Amino acid sequence: MIIKDSYSLLYPDDASRAEHDSGKLKADISEDVISSVGLEDYILTRSVSVSEFFSTDTRTIEFRQGVFADVIDIPQLSEALVSVFPILNDIIELRRLDSGKSESTESYLTSITEIELYISCIEKLRDGFRGLREKVRSDVFARLIDTIETLTESDYYRELNEKLNELSGRVREIKSITVGVNLDDQLRPRDAGVLSINPVYFKSGDIIEKILSFNFKNDEYTCIAPLVPFDRSQTENQRMALSHAFYSAINDVFKSSVKGWKRIVNEYVLENTDFLLRIMPEIELIVKGARFISSLKKQGCSVSFPKLAPSGEKAFTARGLYNPDVALRAESGIVKNDISFDDRGRLFVLTGPNRGGKSVITCAVGMSQILAQLGMPVPADELTISPVSSLYTHFPSESGDTIDKGRLGEECSRLSEIMSKVDGNSMILLDELLSSTGAYEASYIAEDLLAGLSVIGCRGIFSTHLHELAARLDEINSRSAEFGGVGVDSLVAEIEDGKRSFRIVRRRPDGKSYARDITDKYGISFDRIVEKVRDDGSRKQAEDN
Repeated sequence: MIIKDSYSLLYPDDASRAEHDSGKLKADISEDVISSVGLEDYILTRSVSVSEFFSTDTRTIEFRQGVFADVIDIPQLSEALVSVFPILNDIIELRRLDSGKSESTESYLTSITEIELYISCIEKLRDGFRGLREKVRSDVFARLIDTIETLTESDYYRELNEKLNELSGRVREIKSITVGVNLDDQLRPRDAGVLSINPVYFKSGDIIEKILSFNFKNDEYTCIAPLVPFDRSQTENQRMALSHAFYSAINDVFKSSVKGWKRIVNEYVLENTDFLLRIMPEIELIVKGARFISSLKKQGCSVSFPKLAPSGEKAFTARGLYNPDVALRAESGIVKNDISFDDRGRLFVLTGPNRGGKSVITCAVGMSQILAQLGMPVPADELTISPVSSLYTHFPSESGDTIDKGRLGEECSRLSEIMSKVDGNSMILLDELLSSTGAYEASYIAEDLLAGLSVIGCRGIFSTHLHELAARLDEINSRSAEFGGVGVDSLVAEIEDGKRSFRIVRRRPDGKSYARDITDKYGISFDRIVEKVRDDGSRKQAEDN
């Protein structure tokens, strides 16, 4: 049986895979963006760039949701898949070493080793998948389990196993060869050849040892004189010359019986292991992602598969959204928030106190979009989401070309690069942008930027310390409406009784109330100062009396 099916754990069929690879259904989300929002430790893989897998196709994403659901709910699937990784890596390395080699004994032995690795791989999967067929819900895992079972029960597989055991046993038993050399009248070698292949090593010795052993006639495995090229005093070239001669002779002995195994590897084993090698990067992503989600569930955090909306709806409506990186590091409970992008606001200006949760929620939105477009569950109680064509971030950076351009120039240069690529189906997340310049300049640049993004029609969050920017949203919306811009609205990280609540609410900021809470908390408000003066005066008067 030869596997001809094109298996994939991330694409429902060949057509969707081909369309994705062509770029039509691939989202532009870089690994730098993944790292900037805080997901690098949880989904980045070693074997391939995760950026290759982001899809804008709702059918593909829904297909993946079924795959992730199986792996998350049935840990034995992950264990079985991970168990064959070392074997598959050995096969890859074996093929690399054997690449381009001519037909030789070494190449034949490599073929036998690959067949052994193939059989070991299939048997590990069979044992790992045992009992899981009735538990899986996704068609692709059901088909994979059935394929492995069919392979191991086929007559061809059984015969392959038997022949391999027979041949590998014969090959592994070879310990030495007996060489015959014909001499001429002058005792010079005339011709030579292999007389026998032996299952034991010959013993080093000399004529005296043979005489003393009283077994001179029958002891055919004791050497009475070493061949000169293997003497320590000989050069490497001399030793290699004899080795090459022996190897050539052995090649002739084994060519007829082992040559067929190379054909079996090419026609059978390659086909039946290639489909596993092709999905190795997919397996790595799925297993790593499933472990990430499982760790959240063990922490008591809720996760859910998002409901997918068409790209044209530009939907993002979350209930109980949180930042999973913060959740896994937090010693106590986390605050969840509800956020909805709609016709009133596809872009948000997010203001509030430092360390009040602005960056945390901004990253949480990006994380959810990223996870959703991989087909994974998201950190929210509920989420309705549309795929984006691209996701860009501009977060504070300590590095960059600040020497030549200055901090503001570096920020604007990064923004310029983003703006050259962003479109109406993009998402853009900006955190503490323009903090390197004065409030007047920053506000001027930010207003232009927001109005421009509104006209482009993308979704996004502008997290900022510029409270006055949110106060000018009416002017920004009025300016962009003339060109059909989407709505720009306000989010605020709340302060309650002078303390950060980490709750994000949709309303206009009240800078005075925030300042009043802070001054009251530290006793430096006018009312508190007057109260203190009066109290001190009353106390002094009482002391004088």
